[in-house]
Amino acid sequence: MNNTWSHAAARTLVRPLVGTWVKPNHITSLRLATGVLACLLLARGGGTAELWSGLLWLLSAFLDRADGELARIGNMQSRRGHLYDYYTDVSLNSGFFLAAGFNLRHGWLGHWAIPAGVAACAAMIICCFLAETYETSLGTGERVFEGGWGFQPDDALYLLPLFVWAHWLAPMLLTAAVVTTVIALIILSRYLLQMRRPAAPPAGSDVSSAGG
Repeated sequence: MNNTWSHAAARTLVRPLVGTWVKPNHITSLRLATGVLACLLLARGGGTAELWSGLLWLLSAFLDRADGELARIGNMQSRRGHLYDYYTDVSLNSGFFLAAGFNLRHGWLGHWAIPAGVAACAAMIICCFLAETYETSLGTGERVFEGGWGFQPDDALYLLPLFVWAHWLAPMLLTAAVVTTVIALIILSRYLLQMRRPAAPPAGSDVSSAGG
């Protein structure tokens, strides 16, 4: 599930860090700092701020790959590190859309911009938590959406700055609010179906009926 172009690049860059003082949580902290700054600059708006917001967002998104790869190849995985990474991802990925709403408050969306940002932000949070709940319930390492051809669905995060720089932020925000809500409903339905399936019998157990 981590055999993507982005993961491969991150794996190559962090390999020299194995055995050094740099730990995955250090990279996660740097991701958090660059992501928060990117969101603040996006919310502020303006040409220069939006340029730096996009660049910092790209760096933050790449660091999201790097911390996990360092943890894996350095055998430094932990529950605490996973939770730190997970909540950082949820906060930043949802915060981007909230920042977009504030950015657009003086545009054609007017007073609807911030509510649209809040809606997209909330939908992203719900989507993330539902995905985590569903994947945990499976217990197989399966992802909600696996992707293919060296990409995962969340690689779309790399595209967000392009919408900012191309001044397509408003259509992107409205689309995100709708699409993320639909995805959340899909994950919820899959989770409910999974919960209704009978549990598999333990390995080695005899489930055949006895002869009369």
